[in-house]
Amino acid sequence: MTNKRRLLLLAVIVVAIVAFFVSGADQYLSLDVIKSQQARFHAWFEARPVTAVGAFFALYVVMAALSLPGAALLTLLGGALFGLGWGLVIISFASSLGATLAALIARTLAREPLERRFARQLERINAGIQREGAFYLFTLRLIPLFPFFVINLVMGLTRMRLVTFYWVSQLGMLPGTAVYVNAGRELGELTSLSGILSPTLIGAFVLIGIFPWLARMLVSCVERRRLNRRFARPSAFEQDIVVIGGGSAGLVASYIASAVGARVALVERERMGGDCLHTGCVPSKALIRAARVVAEARDASRYGVRVGEPEVDFAEVMAHVHWAVETVAPHDSRERYEGLGVEVVEGEACLEDPWRVRVGERLITTRHVIIATGARPRIPSLPGIERLDVLTSDNLWSLESLPARLVILGGGPIGCELGQSFARLGSRVILIESGERLLPKEDDEVSDALVARLVEEGVEVRLGTLARQVMAEGDGHALEVESGGRVETLTFDRLLVAVGRRAEVSGLGLEALGVELREDGTLSVDETLRSVLPNVWACGDVAGPYQLTHASAHQAWHAAVNALFGEFRRFRVSYRALPAVTFTDPEVARVGLNEREAQARGLAHEVTRYGLDELDRAIADGRREGFVKVLTTPGKDRILGATIVGHGAGEMLAEFTLAMTHGIGFDKLLGTVHPYPTRSEAVKATAGAWKNAHKPERVIAWLGRYFAWRRR
Repeated sequence: MTNKRRLLLLAVIVVAIVAFFVSGADQYLSLDVIKSQQARFHAWFEARPVTAVGAFFALYVVMAALSLPGAALLTLLGGALFGLGWGLVIISFASSLGATLAALIARTLAREPLERRFARQLERINAGIQREGAFYLFTLRLIPLFPFFVINLVMGLTRMRLVTFYWVSQLGMLPGTAVYVNAGRELGELTSLSGILSPTLIGAFVLIGIFPWLARMLVSCVERRRLNRRFARPSAFEQDIVVIGGGSAGLVASYIASAVGARVALVERERMGGDCLHTGCVPSKALIRAARVVAEARDASRYGVRVGEPEVDFAEVMAHVHWAVETVAPHDSRERYEGLGVEVVEGEACLEDPWRVRVGERLITTRHVIIATGARPRIPSLPGIERLDVLTSDNLWSLESLPARLVILGGGPIGCELGQSFARLGSRVILIESGERLLPKEDDEVSDALVARLVEEGVEVRLGTLARQVMAEGDGHALEVESGGRVETLTFDRLLVAVGRRAEVSGLGLEALGVELREDGTLSVDETLRSVLPNVWACGDVAGPYQLTHASAHQAWHAAVNALFGEFRRFRVSYRALPAVTFTDPEVARVGLNEREAQARGLAHEVTRYGLDELDRAIADGRREGFVKVLTTPGKDRILGATIVGHGAGEMLAEFTLAMTHGIGFDKLLGTVHPYPTRSEAVKATAGAWKNAHKPERVIAWLGRYFAWRRR
């Protein structure tokens, strides 16, 4: 269609919508109006049934096609006017035809604007269609996760054939249409207020209330039948849930399921505790703490304390790291979880079908499977790297001596944290990032602040630099890099690769069962963490999109609860208030949106900024670098996101996370008493800065006049 025709079609639609509201037609869509005209309408219907049905049918199609409000009320009115039989037939076909026209309009007219407006919904629906095709649309129609008009519009942006869209909508909306038409019929027969208490009318509205639950039960039955046709379902089950993977996600999922009385088996092939305990959070933070002590000793003179250059015993540093791991290990041990009622099984797990998990010679039958196998470091395909014993976040902790020259590939959180730590301990560190910024998901000023600090501490930061190959260089090795068209060779003793992690899914037998992977290698699951197989779930790093311990625990709760109680209700995972901290110095902490993300989404926002150099506690500590930056809804105190850069940023972030989780705005934060002098006062100071920018100037001016009058 040409642009001229699109504009003409748009004009016609806009005129129709404006005419609908300006004419007051929406006011006629009420039970009071229809009751007052019911006798006339029935007389008209008996005299000219085709005209009456045609007029109502056309009105319904137009309203659905133009996505005008009032479809549910119009369905009730149809039941009141035509009764259950005729009403169901008329409205079923009218609603399906109108929905298809709405999808066609969206596809023809407004693809790009709607993609921007409903980006999240469209992403979920496209993923669902890719996994389950028309059946996914059927479940959306039967159990609407989104309003029907949203489904109509975003489906128009997908590749689903309109014919398929029509018949699936016709079938999927039929049960719900019948429930509402029946309720409308009961209302239409109401002749007095006493009739409100009639069992049939009460039953009609009870049916509306329980219909979503009944529809979910129906979908679950259909899904189980589809699954049973592909695989032989066991007659009985040994376990309620088998959790594969004993890392953060798997441990939390096992704990939750066992706590509510379910029978749980946890399969782990290596060590309980997973990456977080053995190669991630615990050892890295122990190393960061040791490196920070070194930096504080070097900086002691600014406080009037004279010490010499600290002597670093790297073997003792690593002993401290291993001690931290060993001390935390009992929290994640087999003994603890067996004491909680979880059966811990050692070995590699493989799914033979959705209900059978083989571990060595043992075959376990289970109602549900939760995959929590984590991720492993991603190794880039650089020529020559295969001949090198590269360091990763997995094997780094076996180092016995401090590398004199350390090259790090990757400027994300892991690369920055470890790069700063090794530089503080005495390594000469070169940090290479192919992009133009460190921490590429953060705002420019965050990256700039971190780069400045790393350079100050002796880290050589190479941005916009591409690694080309690894070569032998005398008795050592060298990395060939390219930046701005210039090729250079960097010699090193050890190479640390920190370019991301890839989901660990090998050997699980998922491909044979039809469980797909996303482009980034994570398991394809929906917003409730369910895979294409309705009893197979995933959580943690293997599911993405966030490779954070607390994100894994957050997902694990949802996976366990949805698996056990999903027939009644399933909970979608929300990441709106998910915090993340990069433990560099200064720390970088964020929850919700930053400016970069808000601008990319075209989301209107206001920015409130507070410099930590004004905070009394920061001044007393001599740690004044950093800032707090908060995004809010324009003109309101609703927090959309917060970023903190500075000493203790991760601890300060908790208050903003709590506020976003429970809908607490700046006004209430400002009214909360904070102890003095603490860094938490920065939260209140930021709220004060927002309040000062939104003070009622006119009211204050009148108050000034009032006080001047009082002084006379």
